[in-house]
Amino acid sequence: MALEDVELEAPGPGMATVSNRAIGLNYIDTYHRSGLYPLPLPTGLGLEAAGVVEAVGEGVDLAVGDRVAYCSAGFGAYSEALNLPAARLVPIPEGIEFEQAAAVLLKGQTVEYLIQRTFALQAGDTCLFHAAAGGVGLIFGQWAASIGATAIGTVGSEEKAELARDHGYAHVINYRTENVPERVLEITDGARLPVVYDGVGKDTFEMSLDCLRPRGLMVSFGNASGAPEPLDLQVLSAKGSLFITRPSLISYTAETDELRQSSADLFGRVQGGDIRIGINQRYALADVQQAHRDLEGRATTGSSVLLP
Repeated sequence: MALEDVELEAPGPGMATVSNRAIGLNYIDTYHRSGLYPLPLPTGLGLEAAGVVEAVGEGVDLAVGDRVAYCSAGFGAYSEALNLPAARLVPIPEGIEFEQAAAVLLKGQTVEYLIQRTFALQAGDTCLFHAAAGGVGLIFGQWAASIGATAIGTVGSEEKAELARDHGYAHVINYRTENVPERVLEITDGARLPVVYDGVGKDTFEMSLDCLRPRGLMVSFGNASGAPEPLDLQVLSAKGSLFITRPSLISYTAETDELRQSSADLFGRVQGGDIRIGINQRYALADVQQAHRDLEGRATTGSSVLLP
């Protein structure tokens, strides 16, 4: 992974040139770098950033100077500027800074589809979310609390437990010192859960299934600890006719209207105070290798941004 100078062409039809002001750092970036999620080579890295439109091609409904953000427009966000499909750009509302938009868009839109569409979490529901002190987890806890749901989070330290509690989690389980399924049984008075949101993968997959009540839903949306072992579908039957899904952000924002509605819902909650954005790490773009080491070593909390 290295930075290099390239000549940027003028944007073609349907395209816009965006000058990045802040770049979001996401765990999925490490999957792309490592090859866990293979990309055609050569390629740039990075999915998310916020910046200013510098030029537009034919047929684009944006203007030079517009503030925009993106997280599903293609690869190459680890850059000072790039050309992107204008239909994949979303407007940044007044009152939201570039760093905030870059820190929250991908993670926040992930939470939006998890809570509102993959499993429509309602007031009174109880759920489990792994890695509660991570960037997605901190947004999830706040969103869940704002709608009256009870979120249980897992963390690996007391410091992270305090952070999770401060971001909406009603119960926090330290997976290093506590048995997660046993604690879930205690918290739910033996009922277990209708849904578990698992972005960790290999290390938490089996325990996630053990936390579900009959006909509960396992939402496996990431592999931070590696891909889970292949699953014998008979296990789902034996544990109570469980359901499982492997959603992705790109599937839930494939259409422009879905994309922009999702971002509007997210930014509206930020503006309304339901979601606080904690940018706990800032790195120069040139220090991206260290940023990835910190991310993979679970040395970060909340959101991180790269600054061009």
